[in-house]
Formats: sequence, C-alpha cells, structure tokens
Amino acid sequence: MSFSARHTVLLSSALLIGSSHVYANTTELDTLKRELASLEDKVAQLESATKNADTSTETPEKGVQVGGAVRFNYGMNSYDQDSERRGGDIDFDLVRINLSGEVADIGINAEVRFHDYMRVVKFAYLDYDITPQWQAQLGLAPVPFGNTPVASHSYFMTPNYFVGLEEDYDLGLVFKRAMKDNWQLDLAFFKNDDHGGIDGSAEDRKDRYSVDIVGLRSAGEGFYDAPGQKLAEYNTLVGRFAYQIEHALGETQFGLSALHGGLDNGINRAGDYQAWAVHASNRYEQWYFHLQHTEYDYQVDESTQLVVAANAMYDTIATKAASTTLGISYDMKVTLGPVSQLTLYNDFGVMHDKSDDSANTWMNITGMSVAAGPVFAYIDLVHAKNQPFVGGTLVGDSDDFERRFNVNIGYYF
Repeated sequence: MSFSARHTVLLSSALLIGSSHVYANTTELDTLKRELASLEDKVAQLESATKNADTSTETPEKGVQVGGAVRFNYGMNSYDQDSERRGGDIDFDLVRINLSGEVADIGINAEVRFHDYMRVVKFAYLDYDITPQWQAQLGLAPVPFGNTPVASHSYFMTPNYFVGLEEDYDLGLVFKRAMKDNWQLDLAFFKNDDHGGIDGSAEDRKDRYSVDIVGLRSAGEGFYDAPGQKLAEYNTLVGRFAYQIEHALGETQFGLSALHGGLDNGINRAGDYQAWAVHASNRYEQWYFHLQHTEYDYQVDESTQLVVAANAMYDTIATKAASTTLGISYDMKVTLGPVSQLTLYNDFGVMHDKSDDSANTWMNITGMSVAAGPVFAYIDLVHAKNQPFVGGTLVGDSDDFERRFNVNIGYYF
C-alpha cells in the first residue's frame, strides 16, 4: 500500500471514530487528532525522502564543454639572416576553440583554429559507443595510421606529417576497437579530404591543417607555386592493427597500418595511392620509445612530383618515398614554482628513396615541454636538411643542415 493510501485509510478511520459519541469521548478525540497529526507528518517526511531518493538516482544529462588555447611563437633561424641579426622574432601563433562532450550518448569532438593567415577546422566528428569494445566516429575524423597516441613529441612533428601521413584528418567513417585482449583494430573509409575533395567549396585549398594532395606538378612550376592541374584524394580505405604485450621492461605495442585510395582530377580517376607502415612503441616507467618505418606511392601517369597544401602554403613532394622515424622521451614530475612537469625528448626522422631522385630529408629535434598549470610550452632545437618549415622542401637538393631554435608557449583553458 502506498503512503497516500495509508494516509487516506487512517484519516477515514479517525473521522468515523470521532463522529460517534457512542464509542468516543472528548479525551479520546483529542488523542486521535494528535495521532493523526503525527501520522500526517510521518507520511509527509516519507514522501519527501522517497522523492529525494528518486531524484538522487537520476543520471544528470551530459553536456558539451568548451576549451581552447592562445599561443605565441618565438623563433631564431640560421636560414634567415635578418632574424638572427634581431635575435629572433615573436609571432602570434593561434587562438583555438575546442568542443568536447556527450549528449544523448553521442559524443562531439571539434577544434577550430584562428591564425593570422587562415581560419581552419582541424577536426569535427561525432562518436558513438556501439558496444563496450567498439566505437564509431563520423565526420572530419583522425586517420588511424602509425604510432599512437603520439608519433612525435615536438612542436614540429616528423617528416611524415609533411606528406600527409601524420596528424591527418579526413571526411569519413571510422570503427575503433578498444585495446581488449591485448589487441586493437581500426577500420575506416574516408570519402574525401578535409576540403570535400576536388569539388569542395573551400575558398582557398591551401588553408587547411592536414597535409593533402591538391595537384600535379608540371614542368616550369616552382616548388611553392599553385598547381596548374588539380588533384584530390577520395574513397580511401584505412586499416590499423596493434598488439600489446606486458613484460619486465614495461608495455610494448607492435602495429601495422595500411591505406589505399584514389586520386581524382575533376574529370575522371587520375590515379591511385597507397601507403603502409610498421611501427612499435614501448613505455617503461617515465620512458617512452617509438619507432616507425613508412612507405607511400602515388601513381599518377609518369609523374615524379605532386603538390601538397597545408598551413596556407603549397609545397612539393616526391610521388614515392620511404621514411624512418625514431623518438624517445622522459617524463619528470617536478616542483619548480608553478612548473609541475617536464618532458625531455629527441625526435629523429629521415625521408629517403624518393622517386624524383632528390636528396634525402633529415630532421632531428632535441627539446623539452614544460607544463605549469594552464601554461604549456615547447622548447625545441631543430637541425634539418631539405625539411619544410626549417629552410627547405622535401624535394630539395641542399647539402647544408639548417638550424632553428623555437619556443611555442600557450595558455590552455
């Protein structure tokens, strides 16, 4: 019987007894009234407790959180004599806005970046947990390829980024299996690149975060010229498998990644491309090691060079090449004023066996990241040869190593 029903029965019984002068006198009536009042109080207390208990067991609706960062960059470069003469320069890097959270069991993940030279969406996708082991991602999602969670530690990443095989985001659908029973699997289909392919509506094709193929390099064009013939990636299948083992020296993960897709020139299919990588990483206490060998091949007529775009600029890459990257880092918890963590690292990468017979690309970055509350900074010393953003290009033939000292500092919220 509910509390309300009991309340009604007791009230009715008390009224019946109180209305009969045969069975009750004034003293008995007063006693019943007091008992009735006490019961009413108890019913009210129990109903209130029940209501509060029901409310406390309700799961609050999950929402979307807003975060972001404001970053600035200092650099002094051996390939810019004016910069060296001034002792380097400080530039505005970016303001970025991040959205993350979950509503009705559907997650949202997005990042918009505002630079002084472009505004770009880095990623924007929805995720849904199909089962406790499998998650689906839909939208401008990360391409599952190579070492994760990081393939590099520095502000500059590895040479793989500059051919579109690191920190790449495309438009499609990804299925991810969590690391259960020591193995993980990612399967993906990407319909187009982040600008919607050859017929995308982007105002400027070079304003993008991810590096993608955007054209075919013709004779007479400079390394940084806009392409005379446009190209775009489409219908790309990607797979990544990883297996993890635990041992006396920590956790080691071995993996294999592969992708295959088509190239479109706006009229018909102009070619195909594929890439594969074998990768391994090991985490032991504060140490983290990672190694990766990658090969890619763009098959377009008899071409040996293609045009890529990102960060508001065009560049040129060989249609076929291999790369080998190696990284090591060491994390330290510290108490140095506001500084709570330091990470020391060295990232090395070489790109070789290029189809256009250009010289090898070399890059070594020795650096440190610093975390102090909401402030995070990269401090990097880069030595590189034929490397974008370090005085060169991936199809360069320079024999000289360039140097760049770089500090990127940001406030994250």
